[in-house]
Amino acid sequence: MEFAKPFFLYIAIILVPLAFLFLRWAERRRQAAIARIGSPALVARISQSVNRRGRRWQIGLWVMAMVMVLVALARPQWGTETQEVKQQGIEVMVALDVSNSMLAQDIKPDRLTRAKLEISDLMDRLGGDEIGLVLFSGASFIQFPLTNDYATARSFLDNARPSVISKQGTNIGDAIRTALTGFDFDRSSQKVIVLITDGEDHEADTMAMAQQAADQGVLLYTIGFGSPDGEPIPEYDAQGQVTGYKTDQQGQVVLSKLDEATLQQIADVGHGRYFHAATDGSELPALVTELNTLQKGELSTQTESWGIERFQLFLWLGLIALLAAEFIPDRIWRKSSDKRAAMGSHWLLAKKSEGNS
Repeated sequence: MEFAKPFFLYIAIILVPLAFLFLRWAERRRQAAIARIGSPALVARISQSVNRRGRRWQIGLWVMAMVMVLVALARPQWGTETQEVKQQGIEVMVALDVSNSMLAQDIKPDRLTRAKLEISDLMDRLGGDEIGLVLFSGASFIQFPLTNDYATARSFLDNARPSVISKQGTNIGDAIRTALTGFDFDRSSQKVIVLITDGEDHEADTMAMAQQAADQGVLLYTIGFGSPDGEPIPEYDAQGQVTGYKTDQQGQVVLSKLDEATLQQIADVGHGRYFHAATDGSELPALVTELNTLQKGELSTQTESWGIERFQLFLWLGLIALLAAEFIPDRIWRKSSDKRAAMGSHWLLAKKSEGNS
């Protein structure tokens, strides 16, 4: 047997002795009050006598009822019930650009940090949909596969940084190719790739891969981080302090510019939509609204089990104990001969009182 709320058992352990002590104290006060009226034996002969055994049974039944109610509140459980639960949703692979250009600070604190915050916020809004993460720059790999374990996913998301991929650059086509390998095409759920980047693509096969994704029924949504005007790319020392900005071979500071045209084209080919990342993240609700309209399919089947609640049994036992206590008489009625003797004693006492007066 298990208890869902064992706290009430501790209350029972404390209250039961206190209840016994209180009821015994109340009974003793009652007996003392009777003794002050006159001789208990005389009082018993001229009136109804107390059913002491019945009183003890009543006290025991009252305490038992209280214990049963407290046990019921503790929610006793034994035995198990099982049920198969089918998880419905869509599959979302997020492809996150971790190239050095994502360190530009035209979105505070920087593009990459802001993108990671938005991915975390996206997880809060998915409501059971599966999400996976691809990290890419000059190469790409799956950081974590499709899952609805968002807590674990966030722990992997925290590790997304430029240093995880040695090959620099921005190869969006390769990111799409890697994301496609993460889907389970045997399932009927809608597949979606959310591409998060500044759009500075350095490879030529991007549109071909976007078309391949579309041919496989995968929708492509793009979110552009950065400014079309460009922003320098900071360089950091081992302590995380900015030491300068990235320069080209001529010593000129490199400006990383958001390529909205490319991202819009990718979204068009992939039958999705392009969003520009706002400083307040206001594009995310619009993306989630789009995702919520997509066809959900069966992602997985899980068997859930739980203990069978048995509190009803103890509530009934408590109620029966209370009813039984009510049917126990407080007093024992005397036989007719005893009543006549009691009346005679009462007459003698009355005459004695008259003589004294």
